[in-house]
Amino acid sequence: NGKKAENAPPVTIGWDSHTAVDNAPDSLVRPGDGPDGNYPMRARFEKMLREAQISITDAIAKIDGKATFQEDCWTREGGGGGMSRVLRDGAVWEKAGVNLSVVYGSMPQEALQAATERGVDRAKGMAPGERVPFFACGLSCVMHPRNPFCPTMHFNYRYFETDGGVWWFGGGTDITPSYLNEEDMKHFHGTYKEVCDRHDPEFYPKFKAWADKYYTITHRNETRGLGGIFFDDLNDRDPELLFEFAKDAVNSVVPAYGPIIEKHKDDPFTEQQKQWQQMRRGRYVEFNLVYDRGTVFGLKTGGRIESILMSLPETARWEYDHHPEDGSPEAEIMDAFKHPREWV
Repeated sequence: NGKKAENAPPVTIGWDSHTAVDNAPDSLVRPGDGPDGNYPMRARFEKMLREAQISITDAIAKIDGKATFQEDCWTREGGGGGMSRVLRDGAVWEKAGVNLSVVYGSMPQEALQAATERGVDRAKGMAPGERVPFFACGLSCVMHPRNPFCPTMHFNYRYFETDGGVWWFGGGTDITPSYLNEEDMKHFHGTYKEVCDRHDPEFYPKFKAWADKYYTITHRNETRGLGGIFFDDLNDRDPELLFEFAKDAVNSVVPAYGPIIEKHKDDPFTEQQKQWQQMRRGRYVEFNLVYDRGTVFGLKTGGRIESILMSLPETARWEYDHHPEDGSPEAEIMDAFKHPREWV
């Protein structure tokens, strides 16, 4: 039987539990904090993500050539904290953000169910209303370019532990173009197929299909973008092997995405094409606020709101009952959103 709810650990995070600091400590992971678990993995995963955050933002700022990333750091008294790096009003990107967060606390069971594919199983044996102690470390990113021929890109890589020694990895990288360029999709998906194949040849077909399913906007019967890879609840082998896979995947973001941006950042475009991009951003907002696991988890656990909503574009558009013209480039990509394809 589960413990009584009144014996649940205290709530250690909330909307007002974040303290801004000038510089983050060398590590936001402290031995002994949170539920018992794999303390060395927590620290190594955070260190790996910090290094990726710096290398990715450096590369993106170099491509942009105008704007730089502003860094905000914060800590929580109960342990953990984070670092946000956000670029605004760039030459190439209107908005790009890469957020690192380390979270210790206890969450409602419905937050656990929102956070993971098998969330119901994770809360088995617990009394109704009991909160689940957890540790989470993740790096998440969304980049919204100006040019309609430059795709939006998102990634998230995370490591979770909950009470009782349960652990898992999750994440993925995906791309959201407004216009279809098959060469670009072959490059992006091909890069991630190579990453997957280095670790397990079954990963790419499984995680590509998972991304197509996960990034479906159910109420529209279409996908948010053109996918990539997505995985969750990954704990079916030695955690060291999964750590190396996550490390390889996050460090492949720039090689997968950067060349596509370099290729299209100076493409000419019309106002009508810009409006179509804005409408697709509207779909992006719909998915993130209604279905995205990270957003829902952050909102249910009292996360830092600026970090949670960093993924949203600065501007978007909703037109009543809009349908692209038959045979148009807009109709072409809509077909790909409604009927996911194999790119490699």
